Amino acid sequence: MADPATIVAPLQALASSVSPPLPEGVRVGNENLLRLTESAGAKARALMARERSGELLRIAIAGGGCNGLSYKMKFVGEPRKGDILVRTAGVAVMVDPKTALYLKGAVLDYSAAMVAGGFKFSNPNAKASCSCGESFSV
Repeated sequence: MADPATIVAPLQALASSVSPPLPEGVRVGNENLLRLTESAGAKARALMARERSGELLRIAIAGGGCNGLSYKMKFVGEPRKGDILVRTAGVAVMVDPKTALYLKGAVLDYSAAMVAGGFKFSNPNAKASCSCGESFSV
């Protein structure tokens, strides 16, 4: 049986060479928190390249909208202390801890359809949502 140190050390070295170390206070999450579909990831990457305002997609929830809470998305250059990083569909997504409570298990999709197209959240925590899909209540 191989010594665990001989397996872990090369993996840690590989991980640190693939992506820069996270700033202090930033945690790594996974797709159990939030998942982007391939179409949402492709559109987010295209918008990121076009806008050049940051290489991280921040998803947040704020008060407002028809049902009391609404989704906010913007590109940012740096994470904030306390953020959770989720790498999904080729996109680095930042979520603050408060938003994470509302997003757990959510899926972000994108449709290019002329009617009802755009980004749409499917959130298992939402008790009600408006027809546009941009706001919800819990």
